[in-house]
Parts: sequence; structure tokens; C-alpha cells
Amino acid sequence: MTASDREAFAPLLGGCHCGAVRYRISASPRRHSLCCCVDCRRSAGAPLVGWACVSESDLSVTGQTAGYNSSGDIERAFCPRCGTGLFYRSASLFPGEVDVSTGTLDDPGALPPTEVIQVADAPPWWETIGSLPRHARFPGEG
Repeated sequence: MTASDREAFAPLLGGCHCGAVRYRISASPRRHSLCCCVDCRRSAGAPLVGWACVSESDLSVTGQTAGYNSSGDIERAFCPRCGTGLFYRSASLFPGEVDVSTGTLDDPGALPPTEVIQVADAPPWWETIGSLPRHARFPGEG
């Protein structure tokens, strides 16, 4: 990324649910993956997890996080106060990089996904998501 690219990029801000941990991404992520793997689903309690891959040097964090080694050298960082999953690191898979959970962005619309990964682990109903009924809020609300 050139100096002019860095100047044109609007930083991405985010944090945990309770606000004890905040972060700032200062350069454009290399990718924004929606992950369907079993480990991500179980750690997040969600059918998929969004991850923005950034250089460690482009991420600044305030507040304390706790870590959990989920397998091998994979470290998942979360807020110890509210439990929000925030970061994923693996020195062997992504040296010098950190994946930031995009569900924790202040403005998740600012970073559209670029790919869906680990679809071999997706539940069988994955392909039907686009055909489900849509509701602006809860079903039956005006």
C-alpha cells in the first residue's frame, strides 16, 4: 500500500459488545472472508463468521483481551468482560497478520465481504439462505 492509498483509506473502528475493548484498522484489509468452518461457528455460536485480514501493524487495540488457543498455533482473542470474539491469529497460516471479526465493526456496511471460505464445513441448509423469508425486524412486527 502506498502512502497515498493509506491517506485515502478511512480507518475502520470497532470493539466488543460492552465497549471495554476498542480497535482501529488503519489500512485496507487484504480480504474479508465469511468463514463456515466448524471452529469459527462453534467459537462464535453463529452459522458463519466474517474476518477481515489485516497486517498486525495496521491494527491498534485499546483495552485488555484474553486469549484462547483453539488448536495448533491458532489463538482466538476475546473481551474477558463480555465474551465478544474479536481476533484470530495463526503464525503458521498468516504470519504477521490478524483476522478481525467484522461483526464487531462499528459500521459493518463499510467493508463488503470478498469471499466465502470453508464451505466444505457449511451446514446442508447453507445453499438455501438466499430463499428464506426476510423481515425488517421480528416476524409480525410492523
